[in-house]
Amino acid sequence: MEVGFDTIGNATIIAYDRGPVLATDPWVVGYAYFGSWRMSHKIPPEQMAAIKDCRYVWFSHGHPDHLNPDSLHLFKGQKILLPDHVGRRIHDDLKGEGYSVEILPNKEWIKLSDRVRVMCISDYYQDAIILIDINGRLLVNTNDAIDRGWGRFARKIVKQYPVSFLLALFGHGDADLINFYNEDGSFIPPKAARKLPVGVSIAHATESWGVKYCVPFSSMHRYQRKDSIWANEYVTQLADYAVGFQSKTSELLPAYIRFDCQTDALTEINPPEEDDVVYDPEHFGDNWSDLLTTEEFNDVTNYFKKIQHLETFLDFINFRVGGKDNVIPIAKRKFHRGLTFECPRNSLVTATKYRIFDDLLIGNFIRATLHGKWPKSALYPDFIPYVARYSDNAFANTKEELEQYFEEYRKRDPMEFLLHKFEQRAIDMFRSHVVGGSATFQAAKRLYWYIKKVA
Repeated sequence: MEVGFDTIGNATIIAYDRGPVLATDPWVVGYAYFGSWRMSHKIPPEQMAAIKDCRYVWFSHGHPDHLNPDSLHLFKGQKILLPDHVGRRIHDDLKGEGYSVEILPNKEWIKLSDRVRVMCISDYYQDAIILIDINGRLLVNTNDAIDRGWGRFARKIVKQYPVSFLLALFGHGDADLINFYNEDGSFIPPKAARKLPVGVSIAHATESWGVKYCVPFSSMHRYQRKDSIWANEYVTQLADYAVGFQSKTSELLPAYIRFDCQTDALTEINPPEEDDVVYDPEHFGDNWSDLLTTEEFNDVTNYFKKIQHLETFLDFINFRVGGKDNVIPIAKRKFHRGLTFECPRNSLVTATKYRIFDDLLIGNFIRATLHGKWPKSALYPDFIPYVARYSDNAFANTKEELEQYFEEYRKRDPMEFLLHKFEQRAIDMFRSHVVGGSATFQAAKRLYWYIKKVA
């Protein structure tokens, strides 16, 4: 291709300018989340070769369906571009492994070739988006990220382009921990069980953004472990994206396309589906009968004890490993609230040792039980963000470290940060009282997108 782009894999854009220039989040081989996820579709040889030949590779964040450990070695010779995350964990880890790494300045256009330039915007959730200008066409790749203070800025840029694309995570909602149980041992059906029409959300998002086109993105996976394949019932199929989509201003495109940025011609890529293979957990080192050693339990305890925010709302965390309970007391005063995670030893030890606890949750072979009274939003906003984002990725564990961490992001755009924080508090309050996917929740979501559109 002379100049244009392909979309392929889970969350990969290949930008071309007289050859491959940039690949985003290239998960191209192997698996993710302790072997629980595989890609839904194969990457054709032409796109695979182009990804390997790109001069630049951009990673949005550390989840293994984006920055994939099995794929990473293929990019030893390329320049790796990263968001400007406070803490710089990914940068330092990759630099230490001998990769050529460059942090992109926040909210600045950087020229990668004659007709390709990029702008990266990071946020305090350790997520990032990238805007890609290819010969005057704009790609807004938000992947897994949601607006945390950068939406207004990015929308102003969209208005400058007559041809623009939104590439974003949409779906029924399985790309998070959904394996929850009541205290009596009964499974709690997730929001994804409602199978709400995905196209409705896509239409609201595209009209809010003001883009011309939307490409479903960042949700092309299937479960393959015997202890997680139950979740395939809740994944989003390619045909699901169009259900309910109606818009007078934007068009929904297929997930896998080639777009020529000279002629504006679109060609659909039809990659074959990946083979449907189911693996025993032991294939990935997990034996559900293995017990924690005393040393391992102490390590897991220390991992959670250092996160001071947990003391503000949680009494205990219990890890049921090999059928044995391992209780970690958290708070000195009583909140009458606790957590039990039932999980295999190897993945738990690995997740805490390498500070990738979110990977354990998203794999959805772990079982979670909430004890006591919790908000409707369950582990948000107090558990997962403080463990998996601020502690694991940014090393912010104490109150003082968190204040300094958020201050670094506030300084980047004080007014937008303040406005977003007010908005986020309102959202968190609403989510704590309203069940996700309910009629009330959906109505509020429509109002949210409308406000974003006119703001």
